Amino acid sequence: MSRKHSAAVDDAATGIGWWLRQIASWVLLLSMFSLLVVVVAVPRFTGSTPYTVLTGSMRPGMPPGSLVVTRPVQAAELKVGDAITYQIRSGEPEVVTHRIKSISRTLGGEALFTTQGDANPVPDETLVKARQIRGVVWYSMPLLGYVNVWLTGEQHIWAVGVAVALLLGYSAFMCNAAVVESRRSKRRPDPARLLSDAGAGVPNGTA
Repeated sequence: MSRKHSAAVDDAATGIGWWLRQIASWVLLLSMFSLLVVVVAVPRFTGSTPYTVLTGSMRPGMPPGSLVVTRPVQAAELKVGDAITYQIRSGEPEVVTHRIKSISRTLGGEALFTTQGDANPVPDETLVKARQIRGVVWYSMPLLGYVNVWLTGEQHIWAVGVAVALLLGYSAFMCNAAVVESRRSKRRPDPARLLSDAGAGVPNGTA
């Protein structure tokens, strides 16, 4: 292989196109990892709970398909304007996420919460008791609720493990490729030196 052809191959392997591919692959991998962190890891390690918004009652901030992560909270800490996730009927698993519009108390001192969806014209008919509340909305992400629905049970743990393994494996691969390229560059002849050596010769005349 000629030096020109070899240089062209090397440039193709480490030129702009190569760097763009590397950046794109890193962005994709890190995006997938970040997505799993938001959907799985953060809720799991903070004691929070992820939910998926299925209706349009909280538009535009939480449209259907949004991921809603709620953190546990004491009823005394809640205030008007907080978005909470609560059981529709006490003791049953079905929940809804709406915003607190007002707080009242019974004669016995029990807190009662009037709630309303951001997109609903009127408040909900049924008052919410403190024992129904699963948590206050910590953060929400559009569309990621569909991922939460797909990843259930042990799939959450496997997904995080696979993402971490891919990230570490890709990092090791890139480090190895960089070392190989560095060594190849050191072994590659210096064109300037080759030209200098080619121009040097024995002077005219006899010894």
